[in-house]
Amino acid sequence: MIRRMFWGLLPILFSLGSAAAAGPDCTRPFTLALHDHGLLYSADTDTGIDKDFADELIRRSGCQINVTLMSRNRIWQLIESGALDFSLSGITNAERDQFASFAWYVSNKYYLLVRQDSGIRRLADFERSKQFQLGIIRSFRYSESANRLVDKLQAVHRVSQANGLEPLYQTLLLNRIQGMIIEPFDYPALEEKKIRDITRIIEFDDPAVLHGLIMSKKSLPVAEQEKWRGLVNDMRADGTVRRIFEKYFKPDMAASMTDFQVPP
Repeated sequence: MIRRMFWGLLPILFSLGSAAAAGPDCTRPFTLALHDHGLLYSADTDTGIDKDFADELIRRSGCQINVTLMSRNRIWQLIESGALDFSLSGITNAERDQFASFAWYVSNKYYLLVRQDSGIRRLADFERSKQFQLGIIRSFRYSESANRLVDKLQAVHRVSQANGLEPLYQTLLLNRIQGMIIEPFDYPALEEKKIRDITRIIEFDDPAVLHGLIMSKKSLPVAEQEKWRGLVNDMRADGTVRRIFEKYFKPDMAASMTDFQVPP
């Protein structure tokens, strides 16, 4: 009788073991850092797209994840060292690929926001000027053309850096910078009349850029990175990611940002 019970339970035990193996290893607590940036996260209200995404990731994984707030510059440093496991809404480049892995969940374009009184109507106008200053967030990278503009101006000391959006908007209002690079997450500030009245938007001729969960290669084994990537892919597949974005954008905008093909 005992033998029959054992063999009857064996498939169930194997099934439970397989289910456990499919999810992330939760035998230790993890760390995840948010950064204060427009609709992604507001420290003042403790709300935003990244906060909602982190909450869902914690719920689905069943793991303990300690969430903190840091500057983007500090986040990349700690991801590289392995002292931080995760962050959100990150984009990659050759340098970051050396120490970070990604699970994509949103794709969006970048734009150049310029003062109307600067006379800038095209990207070339900004590049040719000798006095116009560009504002960027420290440690941010953008799309190909935007990065090219940043690098070119930085080489001739025409780039001002800040730790967040608000200082950049203030320096733009004071005409200490004449332009800054923005993305859809930054648009709410543009609705403020004082910003909207003095600026125009110029598009970069670049495709949308993938953003995703940032995973430290130093702290997470490759097999575990794949498990976390699987959770993110499930959130995309069942519509959770789109529903999060629909809380902050109109449905058509949310759809355009979350409906994309992940490269092989």
